[in-house]
Amino acid sequence: MQSRPYPLLSAVPGVQAHLTGLHFGPADAPRKVYIQAGLHADEIPGMLVAVVLQERLKALEAAGQLRAAVTLVPVANPMGLGQTVLGSPVGRFELGSGQNFNRGFPMLHAEIAEAIEGRLGDDGARNAALIRRAMADALDAIVPANPMDSLHKTLMRLAHDADIVLDLHCSRDSPMHLYTGEAIWAEVEPLARYLGAKASLLAIDAGGQSFDEAFSTTWYRLQQQFGDRFPIPHGSLASTIEHRGQRDVSWELATQDAGAILDYLTHIGCIAGQAPPPPPLPHPATPLAGSEYLYAPVPGVVVLRAAPGDLIEAGQTLLDIVDPVTAVRTPVSAHTRGVLFMARDVRFARQGEPLARIAGATASRAGYLLSA
Repeated sequence: MQSRPYPLLSAVPGVQAHLTGLHFGPADAPRKVYIQAGLHADEIPGMLVAVVLQERLKALEAAGQLRAAVTLVPVANPMGLGQTVLGSPVGRFELGSGQNFNRGFPMLHAEIAEAIEGRLGDDGARNAALIRRAMADALDAIVPANPMDSLHKTLMRLAHDADIVLDLHCSRDSPMHLYTGEAIWAEVEPLARYLGAKASLLAIDAGGQSFDEAFSTTWYRLQQQFGDRFPIPHGSLASTIEHRGQRDVSWELATQDAGAILDYLTHIGCIAGQAPPPPPLPHPATPLAGSEYLYAPVPGVVVLRAAPGDLIEAGQTLLDIVDPVTAVRTPVSAHTRGVLFMARDVRFARQGEPLARIAGATASRAGYLLSA
């Protein structure tokens, strides 16, 4: 293992932040895997998964079993990790601007397309190498205007040439689930099986310019532009893994999840050995556009009537909102059949605040598909 620092732009004099990248396996391996945790810095389960992965990857490297180069960034957002307000961590949004740390990543399709025009040929592997070089050049040309830009550029530069890109997150009160590109679902499905994902949410472009889509959507758009003339592989199997809820932090779960990721990497040949067969997928993948987002119609105490991970029927009452002064109960029901993949973890909601999300099978939304 090699540990390397990657400096970030500082907002004030006398303070210097950096990312730590842990690099495993042969640097000249034909494939690369990139894994990061804590981009939303108040989402802790993925960081513990990264700790277990670090230990397991060291052992695999020592045994000569790594067939791919692996880069692991266990703390992808040191800026957000240092943010607290009155003792509570605020790692989802940059406090100065209010920007979500996992929104607004550079989408470099146009720059890459211009750079590779007239240079593609009949060799898909060579075309992929050209695209990755053009992406690196486009990233190198970016001059960060602020620390957030610096963070985004540095993370993308570390991951730009990876065949597999995994971004480890968690949700509020949730079962295991993941987000990935519709076009790459066939290749990502075994990962969802190993993880036991209760929901697999697919989109081509969810509209938020999140880290995973900065890769998967960019490669998809290049395929759409050039793929009828030249072979272009998917290039980046990028996924956001939601390791259950905020409080699901334990050695047992972290070990289970790290093992699932390593089983997947073994299954696709990045680690030597024989992986166990992927188990059945708990629920079929669904379009992200089919997810129903429920919001509080009134303020009050939130009392759940269903557990995250349950299959919900349309019309089923999910929860009650109870006015603590008048004792009036307001039931909140689903309009969509699907898996309850997120419930509010703070059991009081002000009017209009998010309550729950259900993974429905039929697209019913368009445009911006993510939460704030």
